[in-house]
Amino acid sequence: MALSRTTRVNILIGNGHFLSHFYVLCLPPMFLAWQETFNVSFAQLGMTLMLMSGTTALLQTPVGFLVDKYGARPFLIGGTLIMSLSLTCMGFATAFWQILVLATLSGVGNSVIHPADYAILSGSVDKDRMGRSFALHTFSGNLGFSAGAPFAAFLMAAVGWRHTLIIVGLLGIPVVLSILLQSRILNDQVRAIAHTGVKMSARDLLTSRTMILFFMFFMLGAMAGGGVQSWLVTVLHTVKGIEVKVAAMALTAYMLGSTAGVLIGGWFADTFKRHILPFVTGLTILSALLMLGIDWLSLPVAAVIGMTFLSGLALGASRTPRDVMLKDAAPPGQIGKVFGFVSAGLPLGGAITPVPFGMLIDRGHPELVLVLVAAILLLSLFCAGSARVSARADEAVVQPAE
Repeated sequence: MALSRTTRVNILIGNGHFLSHFYVLCLPPMFLAWQETFNVSFAQLGMTLMLMSGTTALLQTPVGFLVDKYGARPFLIGGTLIMSLSLTCMGFATAFWQILVLATLSGVGNSVIHPADYAILSGSVDKDRMGRSFALHTFSGNLGFSAGAPFAAFLMAAVGWRHTLIIVGLLGIPVVLSILLQSRILNDQVRAIAHTGVKMSARDLLTSRTMILFFMFFMLGAMAGGGVQSWLVTVLHTVKGIEVKVAAMALTAYMLGSTAGVLIGGWFADTFKRHILPFVTGLTILSALLMLGIDWLSLPVAAVIGMTFLSGLALGASRTPRDVMLKDAAPPGQIGKVFGFVSAGLPLGGAITPVPFGMLIDRGHPELVLVLVAAILLLSLFCAGSARVSARADEAVVQPAE
């Protein structure tokens, strides 16, 4: 049975997105081996992820402008190839500075993924299935995060770190070839600038009230998620007295719920287009309340694990409608730069909260971590609602020019 065109597009884009997340978490299992091989500190080892993620966040916006100007397909192919070859070359490194340079190059390749993917999905997928396609895109990235560390650790135990990096790097070559050979089915975003008179410059983007609010919405959500992922195990152990292994199960339940919720959100975004903001609002409030309940209530361990799953499920389900809201707010032909800029809030938000939350725990207040997570989630809703209102005001201004 032949696959539909939309399914093939989703598979091609999803494979690249999976790879971009997979490669990030293939590196931590290498740290101990690198420390022994190159005689470096843990701080130096941490620079690999800092450079990779920081380069991605820094370049996403300028790459988005290039995607809008020249088309997404060549950037998607080139970026995926750069990621793949960078990991492969790490396997041949003879000094740690080479690892750092290659991690930076991998971040350059990764910076292409979000702006190019969303530009292609917006032009290749029927509007009635856009939510599900966005959901599958996010779902594939989550799977990449889930598979990266265990796959790399297992392979490293069998063949050593050098061969592991060569193998995982070369896994990207078939992905690049599949995108290249089937690129004819990947349509770029519709360019309607000539009709609307709307063209977004770098200054317009960085000073647009709508886009700044969406950026804050994405960043605050990532800040809350980063706090949970970094410190939930510690909080449950120190505040609730739950064993570390069991607390880790609660974090796993949260991540599983978040991943499954993405698919639910995609279905909802396609089925109930007019109710996206209330859906996002209700689920975000539910996720925040569940976190407060875990923190404040005396609950059996099974209930804690169940509530973390539901909190992750609610928050995950709100994520695809959030992406659809942003897509709808983007001016025609400007998807690359809009998603490049706004989605840069995700790695930035994930990097902000772990350190201050850790300091809070050091000062003897671990019970405040989940309270702050809930507060940040509720604050993000103010940005979401304001962004939606601002986007509609922008549309009203544009209408007379059409």
